[in-house]
Amino acid sequence: VSTQNNEGDLTSSKKAKKGRSVLFGATMGLAVAAWVYSGNYVFTGLFTLMTALGQLEYYRMVMNTGIYPARRISVLGACAMFVTALFAPNLHQICLPVFATYTMIWFLTMRRRTATIPEIATTFTGMFYLGYIPSFWVRIRLIGAGRQPTRLAPIVQPIFTRLSEISSVSSKVPSFLPKTIHLPITTGSNFIFWSWLCIAFSDVGGYFAGRRFGKTKLSAISPAAGKTSPNKTVEGVVGGCVFSVILATLGAWIQKWPYWSIVGPIHGVSLALLGLLGDLTASMLKRDAGLKDFGDFIPDHGGIMDRVDSYIFTAPWCWLMCGYVIPWLRKFANA
Repeated sequence: VSTQNNEGDLTSSKKAKKGRSVLFGATMGLAVAAWVYSGNYVFTGLFTLMTALGQLEYYRMVMNTGIYPARRISVLGACAMFVTALFAPNLHQICLPVFATYTMIWFLTMRRRTATIPEIATTFTGMFYLGYIPSFWVRIRLIGAGRQPTRLAPIVQPIFTRLSEISSVSSKVPSFLPKTIHLPITTGSNFIFWSWLCIAFSDVGGYFAGRRFGKTKLSAISPAAGKTSPNKTVEGVVGGCVFSVILATLGAWIQKWPYWSIVGPIHGVSLALLGLLGDLTASMLKRDAGLKDFGDFIPDHGGIMDRVDSYIFTAPWCWLMCGYVIPWLRKFANA
């Protein structure tokens, strides 16, 4: 009887945890959507805060291995990259070499002993991996202030028009809000929304496809990747790509991309694979440090880095697509 009761309690606990996960996922989805369309200032500010927290998790992990990097300089440099990407995008690329130089000056002048290769390497990795690369999301957010309407414009526009006509609503809006929420909807924000949706559902699709059809371990095609994440399967990767392709193609059509039926699937596969690369990179770091999660900032979900690892290496690709490839294809199609 005791065993049956224990099994029943375990099953109930799993169901409750699953319910909390679904609720958490839905809540986070709505919060992220609001964040993406919160305007350039709010978007960058929250991203900078999240980067600082993620850097602290990363350097806490590094210090647990006996390595002591220049973490304060790295956190400052990473935050500066996000702020520069917003207010001085032409100077964005110079941030990394400037703070790398500052780091070496600090290592040579402020420490009483010679810095080690791991200390220098982990400092540079923190700035590059958790600062420079994801800061491209801010640059994407700035693209296309004079945006072209998407296919959803006929549905959404009447809602905004109606709201603007209601005096009681407009009178309740604080005077500082229009200044704070600067450019809430841009071409870049629409691009980010659909790209992040693809990345999120590629993870979901990979999980369910791996559980349902997974037979071939990832180690069969990549021994290092298989050891980094033993539970991942080739079928799961394919399932993640399929989910991402479906959403990317839908997003390409809604955003009126040229040659959307071709560019959308290419973008979807690229996001799924680059998201997987970010996931495996984070798993590699945690495995080397002997940790399961980067932190416990989010109950039952680990730390900040455990939630955003798939969104790191996808940023430069999205910047290239949104800033160069799609505009070039649009010019080519209209020529």
